[in-house]
Amino acid sequence: MTVAHQVQLVPATPFPENHARRNATLLLISTLTIMSGATISPSLPAIESHFAGSDNVEILTRLVLTLPALFIVICAPFAGGLADRFGRRPLLIAGALLYGLSGMSGLLADSLAGLLVGRELLGIAVAGVMTTATALVGDYFAGSERDRFMGYQSAFVGIGGLIFLTGGGMLAELHWRAPFAVYGLSLLLIPAVLAFINEPWRNNPPIARAPELTGKTIWVAVFAVYMAAVLNSVAFYLLPTQLPFYLNAMGIGSPTVAGLAIGLGNMIGAVVALFYASLRARLGVTGVFALAFGLMAIGYGLLGVTDTLVTVLAAAGVVGLGLGMIMPNIAAAAMAAAAPKMRGRVAGGMTASIFAGHFISPFVSQPMIAAFGFARTFLYAGLVTACVAILVGAATMIHARRGHAIEPGF
Repeated sequence: MTVAHQVQLVPATPFPENHARRNATLLLISTLTIMSGATISPSLPAIESHFAGSDNVEILTRLVLTLPALFIVICAPFAGGLADRFGRRPLLIAGALLYGLSGMSGLLADSLAGLLVGRELLGIAVAGVMTTATALVGDYFAGSERDRFMGYQSAFVGIGGLIFLTGGGMLAELHWRAPFAVYGLSLLLIPAVLAFINEPWRNNPPIARAPELTGKTIWVAVFAVYMAAVLNSVAFYLLPTQLPFYLNAMGIGSPTVAGLAIGLGNMIGAVVALFYASLRARLGVTGVFALAFGLMAIGYGLLGVTDTLVTVLAAAGVVGLGLGMIMPNIAAAAMAAAAPKMRGRVAGGMTASIFAGHFISPFVSQPMIAAFGFARTFLYAGLVTACVAILVGAATMIHARRGHAIEPGF
């Protein structure tokens, strides 16, 4: 008997009242994803100032925020394969442990290179945590129950974004290293994972509760979701990587203000995410994508013409509206298209796609800002997302008139 077959499995069950602690643990684990970058985002200008003598300090400072994404991209597919073969629980525990230790390394790093090494290890940890958490939601829930929980999950991430960004900004006022202490919170979740997270039944579910349990993965839909995830991340990560510097250029910047502006978008997104299941039921996956990208286009357009803090906050809020719809839509669509035995690998690919966009974002935006300035860069981001919204919306309408979805369930 192989190790893969020795994993003890329990039946997947939807939202039973006696699984409240399991569900709460999953929601809290999900906040680690936003914590990985959001917490230190307000510290970026101070980090750049502290290491001002280093070569290429401008781009390397942005990499402090985005370098974990590169290692997530590399490691997430492998994490998905490990989760499918050996089980979700061991990988989740190991990821949470590495997350806390590597995240807190910024408290001690005495060089920009040392700081970046810690961020690389953090990326490996996030790959394991996010991939297994997404796969577990796919295992535990189905249909509208999964959509609802994905919405709750995104809401928790949004609330966490506000808390970690605002808190990180306040801690950064004390010292740029202080926000790195927050990563230690992940260590407190390990006992909850041990107590409440069980290995789900994946290969032979006792009850066929959803179409994906037929054992077939809709790869066309999966890859379309991956592309949407990359584009969304490239666009959205303009806020945490560039907004603090944009505010400084406008003369209204501080770590606390930057944290508030970025966190506001996350908070609004959290509220919208609570209604994701209803939006999905009314619009379908492609309709939600069209609406979300359209809202993000409006938000970035506003950022391109703003000159006051009030309008910056309003623009961040509109971007947050789109984010609150698109993040649960990406995860729910990927899990709906995946066969049970492939959920870990599909979740790993989804995680890699999301963070590929995170990593690419500063390499796209920084040359544009150098050439065109902040305002025009945000306007171009709005133009690109508007084009995507129009294309996806048109495809949705054409297929709706023909009386069928682009893919089953979409």
